[in-house]
Amino acid sequence: MKLYYLPGACSLSPNIVAHELGIALTLDKVDGKTKLTASGENFLEVNPKGYVPAIRLDDGEILTEGPAIVQYLADLKPESGLAPANGTLARYRLQEILTYINSELHKTFSPLFNPAIPDETRAERVAYLKRRYGYIEGILSRQLYLMGEHFTVADAYLFVVTHWSRVIKLDLSEFPALLAFQKRVAERPAVQAAMREEGLIK
Repeated sequence: MKLYYLPGACSLSPNIVAHELGIALTLDKVDGKTKLTASGENFLEVNPKGYVPAIRLDDGEILTEGPAIVQYLADLKPESGLAPANGTLARYRLQEILTYINSELHKTFSPLFNPAIPDETRAERVAYLKRRYGYIEGILSRQLYLMGEHFTVADAYLFVVTHWSRVIKLDLSEFPALLAFQKRVAERPAVQAAMREEGLIK
């Protein structure tokens, strides 16, 4: 399988999940401006949406959207526990938190990467983001991970999105449980391997 990625973008999440599962992926880096991949493909022909992640399955099918990709990967090795079994309430709880991260955190970060964003808009987005992190803080103050005491694909996604706070210099010190979570996840061998592979750490 081939993962189309941008270093440190949300595509880092499925890369982490693959490392957790011991699944080897071929990585193809996408140029965000030209939309050409390192292997010479036109990424817009791979994913007309124009953004990562996208994964080319072994049968040639293309799957897009991070929450869908990480669940697909986890289901290849259900014994890993990275996603609860399909059809269970726990699986719907996983989808619930993945959707929350996607819509309330991920998409709120997006405009903050624009250096031209007006100060008033930035302040409003930061305030919104911190309210949403308040909910996450409540969960992580009671348990190690989003789904309980065991790491799942949702934790990989939360880690990646929250890691962006360093890039935009967002102070999250009011969320100690979240920061402890970030440190805990960053120390996982699979996370370090994926980040090293993308050139994010040495």
